[in-house]
Amino acid sequence: MKFAIIKERKNPPDRRVVFSPEKLAEARKQFPNAEFIVESSDIRVFPDSAYKALGFKVTDDVSDCDVMIGVKEVPIENLIPNKKYFYFSHTIKKQPYNRKLLVAMLEKNIEMYDHETIVKKSGARLIGFGRYAGLVGTYNGFRALGLRDNLFNLPKVETLADLDEVKAELDKITLPNIKILLTGTGKVALGAKEILDHLQIKEVSDALYLTSKFTEPVYVMADVMEYAKRKDGKVGNKQEFYKDPSGYESNFMPYAKETDMFVAGHFYGNNAPYLFTREDAKNPDFNINLVADISCDVDGPVASTLRASTIADPFYGYDAKTEKEVAFDAKDAITVMAVDNLPCELPKDASEGFGEMFLENVIPAFFNGDERGILKRAKITEDGKLTERFSYLQAYVDGK
Repeated sequence: MKFAIIKERKNPPDRRVVFSPEKLAEARKQFPNAEFIVESSDIRVFPDSAYKALGFKVTDDVSDCDVMIGVKEVPIENLIPNKKYFYFSHTIKKQPYNRKLLVAMLEKNIEMYDHETIVKKSGARLIGFGRYAGLVGTYNGFRALGLRDNLFNLPKVETLADLDEVKAELDKITLPNIKILLTGTGKVALGAKEILDHLQIKEVSDALYLTSKFTEPVYVMADVMEYAKRKDGKVGNKQEFYKDPSGYESNFMPYAKETDMFVAGHFYGNNAPYLFTREDAKNPDFNINLVADISCDVDGPVASTLRASTIADPFYGYDAKTEKEVAFDAKDAITVMAVDNLPCELPKDASEGFGEMFLENVIPAFFNGDERGILKRAKITEDGKLTERFSYLQAYVDGK
Protein backbone atom coordinates (compact mmCIF):
# COMPACT_ATOMS: atom_id res chain seq x y z
CA MET A 1 0.00 0.00 0.00
CA LYS A 2 1.25 3.44 -0.97
CA PHE A 3 0.84 6.40 1.41
CA ALA A 4 1.41 10.03 0.40
CA ILE A 5 2.26 12.84 2.81
CA ILE A 6 0.53 15.63 0.91
CA LYS A 7 1.34 19.31 0.61
CA GLU A 8 -0.79 21.76 2.61
CA ARG A 9 -2.55 24.14 0.23
CA LYS A 10 -4.97 26.01 2.47
CA ASN A 11 -4.54 29.74 3.08
CA PRO A 12 -3.19 31.10 5.40
CA PRO A 13 -0.35 28.57 5.00
CA ASP A 14 -0.08 25.83 7.61
CA ARG A 15 3.44 24.53 8.23
CA ARG A 16 2.36 21.39 10.10
CA VAL A 17 2.57 17.86 8.71
CA VAL A 18 1.26 14.53 9.97
CA PHE A 19 4.71 12.88 9.97
CA SER A 20 8.11 14.36 10.72
CA PRO A 21 10.94 12.73 8.68
CA GLU A 22 12.09 10.71 11.72
CA LYS A 23 8.58 9.45 12.55
CA LEU A 24 8.01 8.52 8.89
CA ALA A 25 11.25 6.51 8.96
CA GLU A 26 9.90 4.72 12.04
CA ALA A 27 6.65 3.94 10.19
CA ARG A 28 8.64 2.51 7.26
CA LYS A 29 10.64 0.29 9.62
CA GLN A 30 7.52 -0.96 11.43
CA PHE A 31 5.58 -1.60 8.22
CA PRO A 32 7.98 -2.79 5.49
CA ASN A 33 4.99 -3.54 3.20
CA ALA A 34 4.03 0.13 3.20
CA GLU A 35 5.55 2.65 0.82
CA PHE A 36 5.67 6.28 1.91
CA ILE A 37 6.00 9.09 -0.66
CA VAL A 38 6.31 12.78 0.22
CA GLU A 39 4.72 15.50 -1.90
CA SER A 40 7.14 18.39 -2.30
CA SER A 41 6.32 21.46 -0.18
CA ASP A 42 7.95 24.86 0.22
CA ILE A 43 6.07 25.73 3.43
CA ARG A 44 6.36 22.57 5.56
CA VAL A 45 8.25 22.99 8.85
CA PHE A 46 10.52 20.10 7.77
CA PRO A 47 12.15 20.80 4.37
CA ASP A 48 12.04 18.34 1.47
CA SER A 49 15.75 17.75 2.00
CA ALA A 50 15.11 16.30 5.49
CA TYR A 51 12.88 13.58 3.97
CA LYS A 52 15.28 12.96 1.08
CA ALA A 53 18.16 12.56 3.56
CA LEU A 54 16.29 9.61 5.10
CA GLY A 55 15.74 8.01 1.69
CA PHE A 56 12.16 9.08 0.97
CA LYS A 57 11.02 9.88 -2.54
CA VAL A 58 9.93 13.54 -2.73
CA THR A 59 7.87 14.41 -5.80
CA ASP A 60 5.29 16.83 -7.22
CA ASP A 61 3.05 13.98 -8.39
CA VAL A 62 1.54 11.62 -5.81
CA SER A 63 -1.41 10.51 -7.96
CA ASP A 64 -0.24 6.86 -7.92
CA CYS A 65 -0.62 6.63 -4.12
CA ASP A 66 -3.59 4.96 -2.41
CA VAL A 67 -3.84 6.95 0.82
CA MET A 68 -3.41 10.74 1.05
CA ILE A 69 -2.45 12.07 4.49
CA GLY A 70 -2.70 15.79 5.25
CA VAL A 71 -3.59 18.21 8.03
CA LYS A 72 -6.05 20.87 6.80
CA GLU A 73 -8.81 20.87 4.16
CA VAL A 74 -7.70 20.00 0.63
CA PRO A 75 -8.96 22.53 -1.96
CA ILE A 76 -11.63 20.90 -4.14
CA GLU A 77 -9.58 21.35 -7.33
CA ASN A 78 -6.68 19.39 -5.77
CA LEU A 79 -8.72 16.35 -4.69
CA ILE A 80 -7.73 13.22 -6.61
CA PRO A 81 -10.75 10.95 -7.33
CA ASN A 82 -10.99 7.37 -6.01
CA LYS A 83 -8.44 7.83 -3.20
CA LYS A 84 -8.53 7.50 0.58
CA TYR A 85 -7.96 10.85 2.35
CA PHE A 86 -7.09 11.76 5.93
CA TYR A 87 -7.34 15.41 7.01
CA PHE A 88 -9.42 17.77 9.15
CA SER A 89 -12.40 18.35 6.84
CA HIS A 90 -14.44 20.52 9.25
CA THR A 91 -17.68 19.01 7.96
CA ILE A 92 -18.91 16.71 10.74
CA LYS A 93 -20.62 19.56 12.59
CA LYS A 94 -22.30 20.62 9.31
CA GLN A 95 -20.02 23.64 8.91
CA PRO A 96 -21.68 25.66 6.11
CA TYR A 97 -18.38 26.85 4.63
CA ASN A 98 -17.25 23.29 3.84
CA ARG A 99 -20.47 21.73 2.51
CA LYS A 100 -19.18 21.91 -1.07
CA LEU A 101 -16.02 20.07 -0.02
CA LEU A 102 -18.02 17.11 1.33
CA VAL A 103 -20.22 17.12 -1.79
CA ALA A 104 -17.09 17.10 -3.99
CA MET A 105 -15.62 14.14 -2.08
CA LEU A 106 -18.82 12.17 -2.64
CA GLU A 107 -18.85 13.07 -6.33
CA LYS A 108 -15.19 12.09 -6.72
CA ASN A 109 -15.76 8.75 -4.96
CA ILE A 110 -13.27 9.64 -2.22
CA GLU A 111 -13.08 7.55 0.93
CA MET A 112 -12.84 10.23 3.61
CA TYR A 113 -11.41 9.76 7.12
CA ASP A 114 -11.44 12.85 9.29
CA HIS A 115 -8.77 13.13 12.02
CA GLU A 116 -11.59 14.15 14.37
CA THR A 117 -13.45 10.90 13.72
CA ILE A 118 -10.51 8.67 14.64
CA VAL A 119 -11.88 7.57 17.98
CA LYS A 120 -12.00 4.73 20.49
CA LYS A 121 -15.17 2.65 20.89
CA SER A 122 -16.17 5.05 23.68
CA GLY A 123 -16.00 7.98 21.25
CA ALA A 124 -12.88 9.48 22.85
CA ARG A 125 -10.54 10.96 20.25
CA LEU A 126 -7.28 9.13 19.63
CA ILE A 127 -5.36 11.83 17.79
CA GLY A 128 -5.34 15.59 17.60
CA PHE A 129 -3.40 18.76 18.25
CA GLY A 130 -5.25 19.52 21.51
CA ARG A 131 -2.22 19.52 23.78
CA TYR A 132 -0.46 22.08 21.58
CA ALA A 133 -3.54 24.30 21.42
CA GLY A 134 -3.56 24.27 25.24
CA LEU A 135 0.14 25.05 25.50
CA VAL A 136 0.15 27.90 22.97
CA GLY A 137 -3.20 29.36 24.04
CA THR A 138 -2.19 29.63 27.68
CA TYR A 139 1.18 31.15 26.79
CA ASN A 140 -0.69 33.66 24.61
CA GLY A 141 -2.95 34.49 27.55
CA PHE A 142 0.08 35.45 29.63
CA ARG A 143 1.53 37.34 26.68
CA ALA A 144 -1.69 39.41 26.56
CA LEU A 145 -1.50 40.03 30.32
CA GLY A 146 2.10 41.25 30.05
CA LEU A 147 1.38 43.58 27.14
CA ARG A 148 -1.87 44.97 28.51
CA ASP A 149 -0.58 45.71 32.01
CA ASN A 150 3.00 46.62 30.98
CA LEU A 151 4.38 43.82 33.14
CA PHE A 152 6.60 41.92 30.68
CA ASN A 153 6.98 41.38 26.95
CA LEU A 154 6.79 37.75 25.84
CA PRO A 155 7.70 37.11 22.17
CA LYS A 156 5.20 35.48 19.83
CA VAL A 157 5.32 31.68 19.85
CA GLU A 158 5.74 31.59 16.06
CA THR A 159 9.14 33.32 16.49
CA LEU A 160 10.38 30.55 18.81
CA ALA A 161 11.89 27.29 17.61
CA ASP A 162 10.07 24.83 19.85
CA LEU A 163 8.37 24.15 23.17
CA ASP A 164 11.65 24.31 25.07
CA GLU A 165 12.13 27.90 23.89
CA VAL A 166 8.53 28.73 24.84
CA LYS A 167 9.15 27.48 28.37
CA ALA A 168 12.49 29.30 28.56
CA GLU A 169 10.70 32.59 27.81
CA LEU A 170 8.18 31.90 30.57
CA ASP A 171 11.06 31.39 33.02
CA LYS A 172 11.92 35.09 32.61
CA ILE A 173 8.58 36.51 33.78
CA THR A 174 7.14 37.28 37.21
CA LEU A 175 3.38 37.06 37.58
CA PRO A 176 1.24 39.33 39.72
CA ASN A 177 -0.98 37.91 42.46
CA ILE A 178 -3.85 36.66 40.25
CA LYS A 179 -6.45 33.90 40.37
CA ILE A 180 -6.71 31.74 37.25
CA LEU A 181 -9.59 29.46 36.28
CA LEU A 182 -8.94 26.60 33.85
CA THR A 183 -11.99 24.72 32.54
CA GLY A 184 -11.81 21.22 31.06
CA THR A 185 -9.97 17.97 31.75
CA GLY A 186 -9.09 16.79 28.23
CA LYS A 187 -5.96 17.15 26.09
CA VAL A 188 -6.44 20.92 25.62
CA ALA A 189 -6.83 21.54 29.35
CA LEU A 190 -3.86 19.29 30.16
CA GLY A 191 -1.72 21.28 27.69
CA ALA A 192 -2.83 24.48 29.45
CA LYS A 193 -2.06 22.92 32.83
CA GLU A 194 1.46 22.10 31.62
CA ILE A 195 2.12 25.84 31.18
CA LEU A 196 0.56 26.77 34.55
CA ASP A 197 2.63 24.10 36.29
CA HIS A 198 5.79 25.16 34.46
CA LEU A 199 5.24 28.65 35.86
CA GLN A 200 4.98 27.01 39.30
CA ILE A 201 1.55 28.53 39.89
CA LYS A 202 -0.02 26.85 42.89
CA GLU A 203 -3.03 24.61 42.13
CA VAL A 204 -5.80 24.86 44.74
CA SER A 205 -9.11 23.08 45.31
CA ASP A 206 -12.44 24.51 44.16
CA ALA A 207 -13.51 25.08 47.76
CA LEU A 208 -10.38 27.09 48.58
CA TYR A 209 -10.44 28.98 45.30
CA LEU A 210 -14.03 30.10 45.78
CA THR A 211 -13.65 31.18 49.40
CA SER A 212 -10.10 32.41 49.95
CA LYS A 213 -7.74 35.27 49.13
CA PHE A 214 -4.13 34.45 48.33
CA THR A 215 -0.77 36.21 48.46
CA GLU A 216 0.55 34.41 45.37
CA PRO A 217 -0.82 33.46 41.92
CA VAL A 218 -3.06 30.37 42.10
CA TYR A 219 -5.20 28.35 39.70
CA VAL A 220 -8.06 25.89 39.86
CA MET A 221 -8.89 23.25 37.25
CA ALA A 222 -12.69 23.05 37.12
CA ASP A 223 -14.49 20.08 35.63
CA VAL A 224 -17.88 20.43 33.91
CA MET A 225 -19.74 19.22 37.02
CA GLU A 226 -18.29 22.17 38.93
CA TYR A 227 -19.42 24.90 36.54
CA ALA A 228 -22.71 23.28 35.45
CA LYS A 229 -25.49 22.04 37.76
CA ARG A 230 -28.82 20.26 37.39
CA LYS A 231 -31.80 22.59 37.13
CA ASP A 232 -33.77 20.47 39.63
CA GLY A 233 -31.08 20.77 42.29
CA LYS A 234 -30.19 17.06 42.31
CA VAL A 235 -26.60 15.85 42.11
CA GLY A 236 -25.28 15.98 38.56
CA ASN A 237 -23.72 13.12 36.63
CA LYS A 238 -20.99 13.68 34.05
CA GLN A 239 -22.02 10.87 31.68
CA GLU A 240 -25.63 12.01 31.84
CA PHE A 241 -24.51 15.58 31.07
CA TYR A 242 -22.53 14.46 28.01
CA LYS A 243 -25.50 12.43 26.72
CA ASP A 244 -28.09 15.15 27.27
CA PRO A 245 -27.11 18.45 28.91
CA SER A 246 -30.55 20.05 28.49
CA GLY A 247 -31.43 19.47 32.18
CA TYR A 248 -28.44 21.54 33.30
CA GLU A 249 -27.74 25.23 33.83
CA SER A 250 -24.59 27.27 34.36
CA ASN A 251 -22.96 27.39 37.77
CA PHE A 252 -20.14 29.61 36.52
CA MET A 253 -20.90 32.83 38.39
CA PRO A 254 -19.23 31.79 41.69
CA TYR A 255 -16.01 31.32 39.68
CA ALA A 256 -16.47 34.57 37.71
CA LYS A 257 -16.60 36.50 40.99
CA GLU A 258 -13.23 35.11 42.09
CA THR A 259 -11.32 34.92 38.80
CA ASP A 260 -8.95 37.39 37.11
CA MET A 261 -7.86 35.24 34.16
CA PHE A 262 -10.00 32.53 32.58
CA VAL A 263 -8.38 29.83 30.41
CA ALA A 264 -11.19 28.10 28.46
CA GLY A 265 -9.96 24.59 27.69
CA HIS A 266 -13.29 22.78 27.86
CA PHE A 267 -15.19 20.98 25.12
CA TYR A 268 -18.58 22.55 24.46
CA GLY A 269 -21.32 20.19 23.24
CA ASN A 270 -24.61 21.01 21.52
CA ASN A 271 -27.37 22.18 23.89
CA ALA A 272 -24.99 22.52 26.85
CA PRO A 273 -25.57 25.64 28.97
CA TYR A 274 -23.42 28.67 28.23
CA LEU A 275 -20.69 29.26 30.82
CA PHE A 276 -21.41 32.97 30.96
CA THR A 277 -23.76 35.17 28.93
CA ARG A 278 -23.53 38.83 27.93
CA GLU A 279 -25.86 39.62 30.83
CA ASP A 280 -23.59 37.75 33.26
CA ALA A 281 -20.62 39.82 32.08
CA LYS A 282 -22.53 43.00 33.01
CA ASN A 283 -22.93 41.83 36.62
CA PRO A 284 -20.92 44.12 38.98
CA ASP A 285 -19.57 40.96 40.68
CA PHE A 286 -18.16 39.63 37.39
CA ASN A 287 -14.41 39.91 37.95
CA ILE A 288 -12.82 38.20 34.90
CA ASN A 289 -10.75 40.68 32.89
CA LEU A 290 -8.77 38.32 30.63
CA VAL A 291 -10.01 35.30 28.68
CA ALA A 292 -7.71 32.91 26.83
CA ASP A 293 -10.44 31.11 24.89
CA ILE A 294 -8.68 28.07 23.46
CA SER A 295 -12.00 26.35 22.73
CA CYS A 296 -13.01 29.37 20.61
CA ASP A 297 -16.73 28.77 20.06
CA VAL A 298 -17.70 32.09 18.49
CA ASP A 299 -20.76 33.83 19.93
CA GLY A 300 -21.31 30.84 22.19
CA PRO A 301 -20.64 29.66 25.74
CA VAL A 302 -18.04 32.35 26.47
CA ALA A 303 -19.87 35.62 25.77
CA SER A 304 -16.72 37.71 25.26
CA THR A 305 -15.65 35.61 22.23
CA LEU A 306 -17.19 37.71 19.45
CA ARG A 307 -14.94 36.30 16.76
CA ALA A 308 -11.87 34.16 16.24
CA SER A 309 -8.65 36.18 16.30
CA THR A 310 -5.53 35.48 14.24
CA ILE A 311 -1.91 34.58 14.90
CA ALA A 312 -1.00 37.95 13.33
CA ASP A 313 -3.42 39.87 15.57
CA PRO A 314 -4.32 37.60 18.50
CA PHE A 315 -5.98 39.94 21.01
CA TYR A 316 -9.04 42.17 21.18
CA GLY A 317 -11.19 43.66 23.91
CA TYR A 318 -14.82 43.03 24.86
CA ASP A 319 -16.80 45.87 26.41
CA ALA A 320 -19.45 44.18 28.55
CA LYS A 321 -21.62 47.31 28.77
CA THR A 322 -21.94 47.87 25.02
CA GLU A 323 -21.37 44.19 24.05
CA LYS A 324 -18.97 45.47 21.38
CA GLU A 325 -15.37 44.85 20.43
CA VAL A 326 -12.83 47.42 21.66
CA ALA A 327 -9.03 47.64 21.90
CA PHE A 328 -7.52 44.74 23.87
CA ASP A 329 -6.10 47.15 26.45
CA ALA A 330 -9.15 49.45 26.70
CA LYS A 331 -10.10 50.48 30.24
CA ASP A 332 -12.56 48.07 31.93
CA ALA A 333 -12.61 45.78 28.88
CA ILE A 334 -12.23 42.00 29.03
CA THR A 335 -9.08 41.17 27.07
CA VAL A 336 -9.74 38.24 24.72
CA MET A 337 -7.33 35.79 23.06
CA ALA A 338 -9.36 33.60 20.68
CA VAL A 339 -6.95 32.31 18.02
CA ASP A 340 -8.57 29.27 16.39
CA ASN A 341 -5.45 27.67 14.87
CA LEU A 342 -3.08 27.79 17.84
CA PRO A 343 -1.03 24.63 17.09
CA CYS A 344 0.14 26.31 13.83
CA GLU A 345 2.36 28.51 16.01
CA LEU A 346 4.32 25.48 17.21
CA PRO A 347 4.48 23.44 13.98
CA LYS A 348 7.55 21.32 14.77
CA ASP A 349 6.43 20.02 18.17
CA ALA A 350 2.79 19.72 17.07
CA SER A 351 3.78 17.66 14.01
CA GLU A 352 6.05 15.37 16.02
CA GLY A 353 3.35 14.73 18.61
CA PHE A 354 0.65 14.15 15.99
CA GLY A 355 2.79 11.68 14.03
CA GLU A 356 3.37 9.64 17.15
CA MET A 357 -0.40 9.23 17.68
CA PHE A 358 -1.06 8.55 14.00
CA LEU A 359 1.60 5.85 13.82
CA GLU A 360 0.34 4.19 16.98
CA ASN A 361 -3.37 4.23 16.16
CA VAL A 362 -3.99 4.55 12.42
CA ILE A 363 -1.26 3.00 10.26
CA PRO A 364 -1.46 -0.43 11.98
CA ALA A 365 -5.19 -0.62 11.11
CA PHE A 366 -4.26 -0.95 7.42
CA PHE A 367 -2.21 -4.07 8.14
CA ASN A 368 -4.07 -5.87 10.95
CA GLY A 369 -7.51 -6.08 9.34
CA ASP A 370 -8.58 -3.00 11.31
CA GLU A 371 -8.89 -5.20 14.41
CA ARG A 372 -9.77 -2.22 16.67
CA GLY A 373 -12.41 -0.90 14.23
CA ILE A 374 -10.61 2.44 13.96
CA LEU A 375 -10.94 2.85 10.19
CA LYS A 376 -14.53 1.58 10.19
CA ARG A 377 -15.56 4.16 12.82
CA ALA A 378 -13.62 7.00 11.18
CA LYS A 379 -14.86 6.53 7.60
CA ILE A 380 -17.29 9.28 6.55
CA THR A 381 -17.75 8.48 2.85
CA GLU A 382 -17.52 5.30 0.77
CA ASP A 383 -18.62 4.42 -2.78
CA GLY A 384 -19.95 7.94 -3.32
CA LYS A 385 -22.24 7.76 -0.28
CA LEU A 386 -22.15 8.71 3.40
CA THR A 387 -21.43 5.77 5.70
CA GLU A 388 -24.17 4.75 8.13
CA ARG A 389 -22.39 6.37 11.10
CA PHE A 390 -22.40 9.73 9.28
CA SER A 391 -25.78 9.47 7.57
CA TYR A 392 -26.94 12.40 9.75
CA LEU A 393 -25.02 14.62 7.30
CA GLN A 394 -27.31 13.78 4.37
CA ALA A 395 -29.54 16.86 4.76
CA TYR A 396 -26.39 19.00 5.02
CA VAL A 397 -25.05 17.43 1.81
CA ASP A 398 -28.41 18.07 0.11
CA GLY A 399 -28.23 21.73 1.14
CA LYS A 400 -31.37 21.48 3.30
